[in-house]
Amino acid sequence: MDFDLPSPEDPRRRAIRDWLAENPRPTGRELAEAGLVAPHWPRPWGLGAEPLHQLIIDEELRAAKVRRPDNMIGIGWAGPTLVFAGTTAQQERYLLPLLAGEEIWCQLFSEPEAGSDLAALRTTAVRDGDEWVINGQKVWNSGAAQSDFGILIARTNPEATKHQGISYFICPMNLPGVEVRPIREMTGEALFNEVFLTDVRLPADSLVGEVDRGWSLAKVTLGNERVSLSGGGALWGMGPAASDLLDLVRGGGGVSDPVLRQRCVELYIEAEVLRLIRLRTISSAIAGQQPGPEASIRKLLADEHGQKIMELAKDLAGTAGLLTDVGPMGGPADLWQYGYLFARALTIGGGTTQVQRNILAERVLGLPHDLGT
Repeated sequence: MDFDLPSPEDPRRRAIRDWLAENPRPTGRELAEAGLVAPHWPRPWGLGAEPLHQLIIDEELRAAKVRRPDNMIGIGWAGPTLVFAGTTAQQERYLLPLLAGEEIWCQLFSEPEAGSDLAALRTTAVRDGDEWVINGQKVWNSGAAQSDFGILIARTNPEATKHQGISYFICPMNLPGVEVRPIREMTGEALFNEVFLTDVRLPADSLVGEVDRGWSLAKVTLGNERVSLSGGGALWGMGPAASDLLDLVRGGGGVSDPVLRQRCVELYIEAEVLRLIRLRTISSAIAGQQPGPEASIRKLLADEHGQKIMELAKDLAGTAGLLTDVGPMGGPADLWQYGYLFARALTIGGGTTQVQRNILAERVLGLPHDLGT
C-alpha cells in the first residue's frame, strides 16, 4: 500500500493548477464543463480519472479553496445511476445541470413501512398510454422541499416477487399531485420530509432502465449512497472531523481527566484506522483490484465514529454543553451543537447499523441469514 501522493511537479497537478490559474474563481458550471465536479465519471461528464488522479484533483481544489457545487444526492447518487443506465437523452438533459448544482435532486425511496427493507415498498406506478400514474408515500426524503427532481422507485408489477416488479423513475418535484411536508427534527431544522404522490403523471421517458428491473438500479444508487455517507467525518463528510476536535483540545492546553484523555486517544486511533482503510481501498483500485471486506465495514465504522466525535465534543464543553452557544473546550458552538443532535441520524441513513451488520455477517463472514430478514 502506497501512502504517498505524487510530487508537486506531477503533470496532473500542473494541469489542474494551469486550469485554476485561467479560472481563479470558477463557477459550478465551469467546474462541471471541465469535468472537475465528478472527475471519475466518463467523458464528457468527467475525466475518466482513476483513483489517484481523483485524489490529486481533490488536493489541488482544496489548496485553491475552490468548492464544488453542493448537490449531494444529485452528484453522489442520482448522477452515477444515470451514467450507468440512463438513455443518451436523459444524460444530455440532466447530468450537466446536476453537476453544476443548477438543479437539485432528492431521493424518493424509503416509505413508512419500507425503510431498511426497501423492497417492501408499496408506491405504485401504473402505465396509462404514454404516461405512468404514481400513487404512494415516501418519507425521510432529504432536501425534498428544495429539490427540482427526485429519483423514484415504485412497484410496476404487483404480481412479481419482492425484489422484482420495481421500476426506477425521474420525478419532477413541481408536478401536480406531489406534496412535500417537512419533518422538524430535534436540531430545529427540517432536512427530512414526507412526500405524498397522488395521481402524479410522469411521461414515459421518465423511466430509467427497463420496466420491472429497477431494483438492480436501486442497488447501484444505494451502493453510491453508502460510500458517500461513510466519508469518516461526523456529518456524512459535511462537518467537523476527529482532527478538528483534537486540534481544539491541543489548542486549549489538553485535558487532565484520564477518562477524557483516553477517549481522545481512542478517537485518534479510530480516525487513523479509517484513513488507512480508505487508502487501502484506493490502493486496491489503483492496482485494478476489487475492494475487499475493508470497504464493506467502512460505513459501519465511520458512522459510529462520527457519533463518538460529537459525544466527546459535548463532554469537552463540560456543563456549558447544555447551552446552545458553547462548543468543546469553551470555544464557539459552530457546528458542534448541531452536529451532536444530528449525529443520531448517522447510524440510520443509508441503511441502519443493524442492516449493515447483517450484510457483513452474511456476505463477508459467510454466516447464515438472519431469520428476521
